[in-house]
Amino acid sequence: MLNTVSRFIRALHIPSVEEIERDYLNAAASRYDLEMREREVDSGRFRRRFVSYY
Repeated sequence: MLNTVSRFIRALHIPSVEEIERDYLNAAASRYDLEMREREVDSGRFRRRFVSYY
């Protein structure tokens, strides 16, 4: 029963911005790719909030 509840809770987990950034950086194929990805993260690629203006 506890195992089922634990799996259900993990299925509802929404990754944080930090987790998304870390996973993106970990997927780099080379040093140059990593440096490019670091610049994208530093520029706020994953932290932008879309604000609609009327």
